[in-house]
Amino acid sequence: MKKLCYVATIPAVVHAFLRSHIRAAAERYEVTVVCNSADRHLIDDLDARIVFLPIERKPTPAGDMLVLFELYKLFRIERFDIVHSIMPKTGMLAMLAARLAYVPVRTHTFTGQVWVTKRGVGRMLLKGFDKLIGMLATCALADSPSQRDFMVNEGVLRRNKTKVIGGGSICGVDPLRFHPDTEARFSTREALGIAQDAKVILFVGRLNRDKGMLDLAAAFDIIARQHPDVELLLVGAEENVPFSRIQEICHGARDRLHYVSFTASPEEYMAAADIFCLPSYREGFGMTIIEAAACGVPAVATRIYGITDAVEDGKTGLLFQAGDVKALTRALLRLITDNDLRKQTGDAARKRALDLFDSEKITHEMVMLYDSLSQIPERK
Repeated sequence: MKKLCYVATIPAVVHAFLRSHIRAAAERYEVTVVCNSADRHLIDDLDARIVFLPIERKPTPAGDMLVLFELYKLFRIERFDIVHSIMPKTGMLAMLAARLAYVPVRTHTFTGQVWVTKRGVGRMLLKGFDKLIGMLATCALADSPSQRDFMVNEGVLRRNKTKVIGGGSICGVDPLRFHPDTEARFSTREALGIAQDAKVILFVGRLNRDKGMLDLAAAFDIIARQHPDVELLLVGAEENVPFSRIQEICHGARDRLHYVSFTASPEEYMAAADIFCLPSYREGFGMTIIEAAACGVPAVATRIYGITDAVEDGKTGLLFQAGDVKALTRALLRLITDNDLRKQTGDAARKRALDLFDSEKITHEMVMLYDSLSQIPERK
């Protein structure tokens, strides 16, 4: 049996990727996962050999060199046929170590690009790192067609070595987990103190400026003054926008703000929502959009690469220009006030999510890709 190794720091979306793909890959490959022990709570259900290394998301020069050396040693000893990395810094370390260890198939999945919102030297440096990852990988994966086109047009990746699995996303959506659920809708709202007849706008993700959190807060402040039955629910860890800052912006509607810092069950909050909002400035795809869509929840999101693959504007949700708070407010108000439109777009969103992004289809295509790639090279 051939040997496959995943290398990743494991936020929730990467955990979903691993859980989905390991289940399918384990039938053909001996699977190892290399991750940070800080993510131990997320990997209890991964049916794979686990190797812990101190992989930090932020740059730590001495620590990163140690991880690079440990990865190299592991790859040389285990003689993996395929190494697949996820997340930017992890990709740099894993692809370099795998190249030095002569791993024949080196695959990296690109998600959102941090450098898109940067300027000057910072943008050039971070973009250069992505370009180097693409050079070291034997096959690069983009998690949406528009992200692939963007990366190719920016000169980061070569089109002939960049692929998109299925319609996009890193692992698709599990319809058995994400679906309309009236029982979960009732119990989740009751637990949060949200009225059953309220209209709930939901955001799931890191509380980060690049996610458009300040824009969403400003839009909700306007909407809350006009519509006392609308509430905002935020689910995700604080990053560079503390929840207290959201409360300051929405000071007049503090009692209609709800915050959950962590959940292993985002589907419960999606079932409780009426509108999903992702006002992000950069995304590789917008995984949470299709998860909410599978629950029958339409999206209001930015018209940027990645998200344009997750939302069909006017049919499964509404798109607006990133940073335009007035346009964001108008889009949210359209779905809040037009019950028929909200129902139609929610139904269409669910159908599209299941037709294009069913997790079984995505994972099957991923394993087929592994099979085709692993037939090509011979190890030195």
